[in-house]
Amino acid sequence: MIEVLRLSHRLPRDCRISTHCALTARAFGATKIFYSGQKDKELEESVDKITKAFGGPFEIEYTKEPFKIAKEKKQKGFTIIHLTMYGLEFEKEIQNIKSKNIFLIIGGAKVESEYYQLADYNISVSSQPISEVSALGIILYKMNGIKNKFDNKKLEVIPQQKGKLLKEHK
Repeated sequence: MIEVLRLSHRLPRDCRISTHCALTARAFGATKIFYSGQKDKELEESVDKITKAFGGPFEIEYTKEPFKIAKEKKQKGFTIIHLTMYGLEFEKEIQNIKSKNIFLIIGGAKVESEYYQLADYNISVSSQPISEVSALGIILYKMNGIKNKFDNKKLEVIPQQKGKLLKEHK
């Protein structure tokens, strides 16, 4: 099981970025994303709408206490991975991660040092400033590949050389 924590969502600045974090997490096999900062009903509705249309399982949940959630996940045996440009090279570290339960933390404006201390791995995709969306996508792809099969979908994209084709499921 892979779950994600998106820190410090800010309205209106982060609306698209946080949505893209959630959609990336879902597409690459995570089953849940928590987000902190400012509560955003539109973000939740947008992600729920995509999940209902294209399938799941995938959930989004707001938390006022993100560090408490991260600590609880660690106590439940999840491996905590904090994605940060200051971390160790992910290509070297990824092979050391054997856990089936992963809790990925992706930051916002400033990540408090307590997350660095709690993490089992502080990993960098590039050791450069990078979008949390791309960092999340790269590491999830490396760990999990692309998830193509979703349950309870109403719509399915049928790959095409040209044009767009959706198959409806009842």
